[in-house]
Amino acid sequence: MTGAGAMAEAGNAEIVRVARGWLGTPYHHQMSCIGAGCDCLGLVRGVWRTLFHTEPFTIPAYSRGWGEADRDEQLLWRLSQLLRQKHVGEVEPGDVVLFRMRQGVAARHLGIQSNKAQFIHALERHGVVETRLSAPWQRRIVARFSYPLENR
Repeated sequence: MTGAGAMAEAGNAEIVRVARGWLGTPYHHQMSCIGAGCDCLGLVRGVWRTLFHTEPFTIPAYSRGWGEADRDEQLLWRLSQLLRQKHVGEVEPGDVVLFRMRQGVAARHLGIQSNKAQFIHALERHGVVETRLSAPWQRRIVARFSYPLENR
């Protein structure tokens, strides 16, 4: 592989390497500190900081709930402003994956695809883990994004 494809593959491998560095970090709502604590958004933010050395804006306070009944797709909208949205079936390591945990509520859970069959994410009571992308997880995917590596 040469050119842009090789650069993207190298960038994707770097994203996965950085995300795996967060494995074992305890779950802590609204935090993004490797080894000390993070939630699913904090993991994605921490990988962003490693790649780009800063965050694009200050994250306002947000609630914990997957099950909150509002339908405000603020997270989906914000991700589409910062990352490159992809077709959900276009799976590559390093992708940021957005999940809707319950029908009728906004999508609020994030993970980073580590290979075709697994992703890395932060779960309450488990911390940052690498999980098999089983059928129940796959059904919950509502959007897929890639980090804008060409802008580094």
